Amino acid sequence: MSEKNFHPKNKHKSEYDFDELCKVFPDLLLYVFINKYKTKTIDFANPKAVKVLNKALLFKYYDIKFWEFPDINLCPPIPSRVDYIHHISDILKASNINKNISVLDIGTGATCIYPILGVAEYNWNFVATDIDKTSLQNAQKIIDKNKLNDKVELRFQADSSKILKGVFNEDNRFSISICNPPFYKSEDEALKATTSKLEGLNRLGDKILRNFSGTHNELWYKGGEKAFIHNYLYESYLFKEQCVWFSTLVSKRELVKGIYKSLKKLNATKIKTIDMRQGNKISRIVAWTFVM
Repeated sequence: MSEKNFHPKNKHKSEYDFDELCKVFPDLLLYVFINKYKTKTIDFANPKAVKVLNKALLFKYYDIKFWEFPDINLCPPIPSRVDYIHHISDILKASNINKNISVLDIGTGATCIYPILGVAEYNWNFVATDIDKTSLQNAQKIIDKNKLNDKVELRFQADSSKILKGVFNEDNRFSISICNPPFYKSEDEALKATTSKLEGLNRLGDKILRNFSGTHNELWYKGGEKAFIHNYLYESYLFKEQCVWFSTLVSKRELVKGIYKSLKKLNATKIKTIDMRQGNKISRIVAWTFVM
């Protein structure tokens, strides 16, 4: 992994030290090999190898002792997930929000990844939501095993068509919300994207494996990323007094113009876009507020 455009505070800006990672998590040894460039690496098209690598990163750098979840669930890449956390910290600091920070994590999933990274890096408090009870049960196990119960609270979103409604309490006050929305409109669209990616890796075979896995709740939403985000924008206006900043990852650059247009109609007072590029992957954070 060569030098990438990560946040300056990101611990993963340069190549992985596989020797050190294998020391803290020996299971990784099974997947490490020396490539044609005489460099130690793993097969990034192998979902099991990717999962074990990310687990090793959590064990070495973030004081996590337990991080288990079903193989069918999305395995989050730690370097890019923690990048989001660092950029969110910058937004809060620029707004002089430095104490008693409370973060709403929308769609935390079975891995509870943003809360455990946010606690490890900044000692923030989290309320994390999801529409999948099974995922929340797994997330709770991770919270329990890592003794994070005083830092992370989970909430079930009973209505999958809603994002903020039903999880906000009247007395809730959040510093910021974070969200990694489903990218695809359907399973077919997700499958096509995976096929294209594997073709690029010259790894297209009879069985298509998504190297970060993922269930339908994690990967697709009726109307896709655009529909999800615009639903989120509208609901953020309804709770504008209870959350200082709202934010989301946006994978498709062409959506940003429409997001700005909608937010201006909703009378957002500030909107920010933060570009993130890690290797070949390009994404961005859009953040907005109605009260600053």
